[in-house]
Amino acid sequence: MPFEVRRLRDSFAVEVIGIDLSEDHSAAEINEIKNLWWEHQLLLFRGQSLDEADLVRFSGKLGPLEHHVRKEFLSSDNPEILLISNKKADGKPIGILADGEVGWHYDQIYLPKPAVGSLLYSVELPNSRGSTYFADMITAYERLPQPMKDKLEGRRAIQSYAAFNAKFSVPTSEEQKKKTPDLDHPLIRTHPFSGRKALYLCPGMTTQILGMDEAESEETLEYLFDWCIRDEFVYKHDWVLGDAVLWDNACSMHRREPFDGSETRLMKRTTILPPPELAVPV
Repeated sequence: MPFEVRRLRDSFAVEVIGIDLSEDHSAAEINEIKNLWWEHQLLLFRGQSLDEADLVRFSGKLGPLEHHVRKEFLSSDNPEILLISNKKADGKPIGILADGEVGWHYDQIYLPKPAVGSLLYSVELPNSRGSTYFADMITAYERLPQPMKDKLEGRRAIQSYAAFNAKFSVPTSEEQKKKTPDLDHPLIRTHPFSGRKALYLCPGMTTQILGMDEAESEETLEYLFDWCIRDEFVYKHDWVLGDAVLWDNACSMHRREPFDGSETRLMKRTTILPPPELAVPV
């Protein structure tokens, strides 16, 4: 499988040129893709022509696939696929996250065993593309002033899906709320595959640092939220039809710009889980 790699940012994010994700890749090829993924955190594959079976097959070779808690927005034919869209059918939305801003977040940081990756594929795009921004949380951690690193060492923080939905999404059902209660994770996460450390927090869902009073927690979180989205840590992706973006959900957070709601946007996402023995963040 000959391919080229083109850097999108100095510290992370690359475009992988010469790979057709619809092909049935060998175990050796998949391992090569995984190594690139863990090294660079974000892989962009342009010019793809994928049906849902292609998405599921390729993603499934990277790890077990989850059926997202928002069952009402899953593909009826392939429930491993979450629809992200502002389109409607019979007056009801077919997908989640519509056309408004979606603030900085880690996918599934609110779960005891969060996903390790997501693959997002563009199917329909508005003229106002709804760009997606990704933050390199490994480099953000590595460049933190040492006194702040020392302050965060061993700390844990509360993660809340309810907080995210209140800001950016539609309300969850009672059943979904029971499946996603607030919980805590380490503020500094060790990557399950590479062993590198990353900041594990996000403005959308991290609400409190345990062991700090409210004022200190709020001040520390605001500092960290501002720090993580400095230009040196962020890659902006302007979508083109046929783009597929695979990102590492253990060490990068993301956000989406709003777009013109009079135009339609349809994205399809798979959610990739780690093996059970590496599933709990440490």
